[in-house]
Amino acid sequence: MHYNVVSTTHAPQAIGTYSQAIKVGNMVYLSGQIPLVPETMLIHGGDIREHIHQVFKNLRAVAQAAGGDLSNLVKLTVFLTDLNNFPHVNEVMAEYFQTPYPARAVVGVSALPKGVGVEMDAIMVLTE
Repeated sequence: MHYNVVSTTHAPQAIGTYSQAIKVGNMVYLSGQIPLVPETMLIHGGDIREHIHQVFKNLRAVAQAAGGDLSNLVKLTVFLTDLNNFPHVNEVMAEYFQTPYPARAVVGVSALPKGVGVEMDAIMVLTE
């Protein structure tokens, strides 16, 4: 199997043993993003809505580095430490996506890296 590592300085650098994304053919697998600001590698301040915005900005940067954009996402997985924030995900997501929306799963978890309340990963298909 031949694959390409996708990397950009416009998204947070990996803080573990993973790549920002892996491209295999026209499929791109984007690693989980948390609300780290790429320039500082610190958690973006503010409320959960601002954190969700930062996560989408990070995912968009990685998607663009792979040759696509958020419109190419076919699957999005959202991890929340508080499922009461689910409506905020829907509100903010509507600012970044148009129909048809990607398939999506929202999973409640007990904890996320760096104590954040949201993380998202995605699968993207690039048009040939």
